[in-house]
Amino acid sequence: MLWQHGGMPGPDRHLGLLFDEVPELYDRVRPAYPEELFADLAAISGIGEGSCVLEVGPGTGQATRPLAGLGCSVTAVEAGPGMAALARRNLAGLPGVEVETARFEDWDDRARMFDAVLAASAWHWVDPAIGWARAHDLLRPQGWIVLLANVVVRREGEPEVYAATADIHERYSPGNPDWGHPPLEAEILATDEGWGTVERAQPPGALFGPTTVRFYPHVKWFDGEGFADLLRSTSVYRRLGADIREPLLDAIAERVRTAMGDRAPRRYLSVLRAAQRSA
Repeated sequence: MLWQHGGMPGPDRHLGLLFDEVPELYDRVRPAYPEELFADLAAISGIGEGSCVLEVGPGTGQATRPLAGLGCSVTAVEAGPGMAALARRNLAGLPGVEVETARFEDWDDRARMFDAVLAASAWHWVDPAIGWARAHDLLRPQGWIVLLANVVVRREGEPEVYAATADIHERYSPGNPDWGHPPLEAEILATDEGWGTVERAQPPGALFGPTTVRFYPHVKWFDGEGFADLLRSTSVYRRLGADIREPLLDAIAERVRTAMGDRAPRRYLSVLRAAQRSA
C-alpha cells in the first residue's frame, strides 16, 4: 500500500539505500517528529541529561537533534554514506553526537552499552532475526527500545492526494500493488497494543516488556512541486524506474496545481512505541 513507506511487511532491506540517492531532498521534505513526542519519551523512559542513546538509521538527523536537546549523547549508525555525510553536517557542533557509517547488523559496537536503542522510521530496514536480539544485548539493564514512525493517514471528508490522483497512478504504473489509499486515522489509533502495524515485526516476547504507545497527529502542507518531491523521497516511488517515476510525479504535481488549488495536505500520525529491556 502507498501509505506503508515507513512500515512495509517483508521489505527488501537493500531498498533502504535508495534514500542515499537523494539525501538533500529527503532532509528537506520528510516530516519531523513533534516536540511533545520527545518530552513524553523522556518522561516514559527517564532518558535525558547524561543518557547514552544508540540511534539506528538516523537518516539526515531528524530525530537526532531533539535527542541531543534532551541532553543525551547519541551514537547514530547510518548505512547510507550520503545520508551519513549530510547528518554529520547537519549535526556538527552538537556535543555528544557521533555519526558512524555501517549497517546495524554489522556495526562494531566496541563493547559499548546504551540506555536506549532508538530507530525513527528505520527499524523495518533491519533484519528482525538479528535486530531485536542485538538491541536487547546492547542495552543496559532497564534500558529501552524505542521505535518512532510517521504514518500517513486520512480522515473522511478531507482532501487527499491519492484519491485525487488514483487514475494517474494507474495510467503510469497499472496494477502496481503499492498503490492504495492511506488508512483512516481511526484504524491506526486502534493499533495501540504491542508494536501494532507500524513496524510489522514482533520481537520475541522474552526480550522486552509491555509496549507503551503514544500517537501525535499533525498535517504538513505542500504545493504541487513540493508534494512531488515528497513522493520522490519515499521508497515506493524511488524503486520505480526514472522513466516511469518522473512523468508520474510531474502529472501528480500538475493535478495538485489544477484540481487542488496548488495546496495539498499530508496528514500524519507520529507514533512512539517504547518497551523496557527484560532481564
